[in-house]
Amino acid sequence: MAGVGAVIATSQLPAIAEDNPSVFPKRGRFERLALNYGTVNIGLEQPFSVLHISDTHLTAAYPHEDEKKQTLHTQRTLTFGGRQEEALRDSLEWAKSHVDYVIHTGDLIDWQSEANFDLVKKYFGEGIGGCLGNHEFSPSMWLSEPKESGTEKFKDLSRKKLQEVYPYNIELQSQVINGVNFVTLDDVYGYVTEKQVELFRKEVQKGLPIVLCMHVPFHTENIWRADIRFWHDEKSRFRNVAPDPSGEYKRQLEDPVTSAFIAYLKTEPLLKAILAGHLHITIQDQFSPTATEYVVGGNFLFHGEEILFI
Repeated sequence: MAGVGAVIATSQLPAIAEDNPSVFPKRGRFERLALNYGTVNIGLEQPFSVLHISDTHLTAAYPHEDEKKQTLHTQRTLTFGGRQEEALRDSLEWAKSHVDYVIHTGDLIDWQSEANFDLVKKYFGEGIGGCLGNHEFSPSMWLSEPKESGTEKFKDLSRKKLQEVYPYNIELQSQVINGVNFVTLDDVYGYVTEKQVELFRKEVQKGLPIVLCMHVPFHTENIWRADIRFWHDEKSRFRNVAPDPSGEYKRQLEDPVTSAFIAYLKTEPLLKAILAGHLHITIQDQFSPTATEYVVGGNFLFHGEEILFI
């Protein structure tokens, strides 16, 4: 198996110094982790397991970096609690003794900085692999967001830089593990491109079971309902109908390339699972007759999920 790529063997994880946990110090070593579990039945001769994590939101900045980076470091570290790297280290240390591979589905960093990029190289260079999130493309977040934000033109502003930092093809990456093809895809603003669809169809031609890994989930009604209830629905105790689509979900329905791709995926028997993040909640739902979609909560809150492939 390749040393870097979509999914990384836990034997390749970097050496990590022991922490002295101040959260629940008298409990078990990994009890701070909030782990979900799922099983993907494929009929494999060699079953294996993956730790799926997402949304760590590292907020580092070196002292010499500019004022915007210092402002973001102060404000966003407060937003995410200041234990993001600790949560990542705990997750990777647990993975060494419990699973075979690790994948991170985006927003490892909260915004672009020299210090954050060095952390990417530290953990992705020798350890985990995966795909980008929308925050990877942000140079300074709201402090200097171009008008083209959320488009391919906007991504072009830092695509070359990100490709130099991340050790895999950030547009679409394929890696076969024990007969399962893990395909990581950049869908950070909710849409896919014609080129990505063409590349994915070439992966299908290999005839292997496919696990699609990306940052923004392809919303089902149940995932959308959960998303809205967590982030926006503060007055209702129960909602039996999914709210009207908006944002990325609406884009998935209305963008012709993306909507056609999703419709195709729902008929593709080789698709066995989708792994995603972005929502900061843990939920799973049936995406198609052959595939369950697993959305994992924020790693900055010590969340993760172990997926068994059998």
